[in-house]
Amino acid sequence: MELFSTPWWSALMAIILIDLVLAGDNAIVIALAARNLPPHLQKKAIVWGAAGAIAVRSVMTVGVVWLLQIPGLMLVGGLGLLWVAYQLLSSQEGKEHDGPVASTFWGAMKTIVIADALMGIDNVLGVAGAANGSFALVIIGLLVSIPIVVYGSTMVLKLVERFPAIIKLGAAVLAFTAAKMIVGERWLDPIYGGPDSLPSAQTLHSAAAWATYALAIAGVLGAGWWANRRAQAARTAPAAH
Repeated sequence: MELFSTPWWSALMAIILIDLVLAGDNAIVIALAARNLPPHLQKKAIVWGAAGAIAVRSVMTVGVVWLLQIPGLMLVGGLGLLWVAYQLLSSQEGKEHDGPVASTFWGAMKTIVIADALMGIDNVLGVAGAANGSFALVIIGLLVSIPIVVYGSTMVLKLVERFPAIIKLGAAVLAFTAAKMIVGERWLDPIYGGPDSLPSAQTLHSAAAWATYALAIAGVLGAGWWANRRAQAARTAPAAH
């Protein structure tokens, strides 16, 4: 996409929102991993551990952007991102953070890097999908995630607690990004059209694409609402007896 064009800025805003919504857990893991260290080592472990985690995430993101060029993986990535969006909504109730704890500086750094690499898969997939192959946006997304991960755990938690709609908005953005990945899958060009599609079929392809966007967003938000409603009913059922 063209630099600083309207689609470019839209993708950048989507990446920032994805980072904001998904980086909270990673920031919490970093804080928990370093909580048993002496005070003079805690900040050092958080900064250096986060730097190592960002380096690992950078390699993962570039790798995912490259892998998504392989036919079929845009579809797989889009379906995976739909699951991430659903989990973001369905796991909000009663969510606890019992992260790993380390007692040494190097132990904390290792824990932070490994935990962030494992937990950052959703973030990597979301950023790679929103960037739509633009490495400039991928790099900006990684740079934006650094202060959020290192310094933003408290800010993210307070922001989400005060404005719970951010979670739903983030899930909707992830669902839209997932749908965009699915629509962009070359294997599905007969359904959504492609560079070689006939002009006479563009209206039908466009309708199929917008239907996919709408179904992805409505499906994720609806499934998340239903999962939370069932969880709440399960918690209140024993009290009724």
